[in-house]
Amino acid sequence: MSKLEKVLITGGTGSFGKALISNILDSEINLKRLVIYSRDELKQWELQQKYPQDKYPQLRFFLGDIRDKDRIKMALHNIDTVIHAAALKQVPAAEYNPMEFIKTNVLGAENLVSACLDSNVKDLIALSTDKACSPINLYGATKLCSDKLFIAANNIKGNRDLKFSIVRYGNVFGSRGSVIPYFLEKAKGGKIPITDKNMTRFNILLDDAIRMVKWALENSLGGEIFVPKLKSYRIMDLAEAIGPSCKKEFIGIRPGEKIHEKMISQADSQSTISLENYYAILPSDGLLEEKYKKLKIEFTKKNELFSYSSGNNDSFLNVEEIRKLIVNYLDPKFVPI
Repeated sequence: MSKLEKVLITGGTGSFGKALISNILDSEINLKRLVIYSRDELKQWELQQKYPQDKYPQLRFFLGDIRDKDRIKMALHNIDTVIHAAALKQVPAAEYNPMEFIKTNVLGAENLVSACLDSNVKDLIALSTDKACSPINLYGATKLCSDKLFIAANNIKGNRDLKFSIVRYGNVFGSRGSVIPYFLEKAKGGKIPITDKNMTRFNILLDDAIRMVKWALENSLGGEIFVPKLKSYRIMDLAEAIGPSCKKEFIGIRPGEKIHEKMISQADSQSTISLENYYAILPSDGLLEEKYKKLKIEFTKKNELFSYSSGNNDSFLNVEEIRKLIVNYLDPKFVPI
């Protein structure tokens, strides 16, 4: 039986949240309650027009901030499953407004943990980011702290039937503010600005991110950081795919930006196991790994230290594969410039 029966999504009016809402409404026949929790009243109103109450009686819209523990606790009434997607995410904004990011990403996570412990929630999956792995900017540091709070929450749940786990991935293909729509827009002017010719990025589709969250809900034991096994792409191949005749202008790496996305560090690799389609970073005390063994869940573990980054990946998209993805997922009329 699916665990998506009584669900709350924080940050539910964001890109991921909206896609997940559509997926759940289309696929979960046993859905009884779906609460959309966010602080943007306009986006909530727009979703209410798309999903009117008379046609979607399972839907509830809760206007509120993750910083408000009392409001979160109220929203969690009669909820079994929480998918935590609320966060502040812009790297430059975090450097300029550090406490705002700490209040939302860190203190907000702690509020949600406390509210779950005081309610009847059974499963929480929190969305993380590659920037939380060996962070070099404040946004990544806040998400690393958030991840630690959720994982540590498994230690204080007592005898509650409650699990906290994480899914970690990078920018979704073609998401707002990411490099692909940026290059598509810049190519119209005949020039593509590139920060560093050696840069690489992981590639994940929105459908795959949703599939991963749902898989984690069904398979997590509590305490894992799940990481998808993905293909990468080279920034120069992306520029070639979008604007082969465009001038490539090298502008230098931006503050807080990495040459390669990293999702598993060498330090974390010591407690990382490999499942079929995902890695799982487990707590370093080894207790969860022993639980996997006792339950006879199949996994493998590397004997040597390793890191998993978009630069040392075994599989890369080529130029034609990137173009096909743009046509299939962003612009059916796309033609390289």
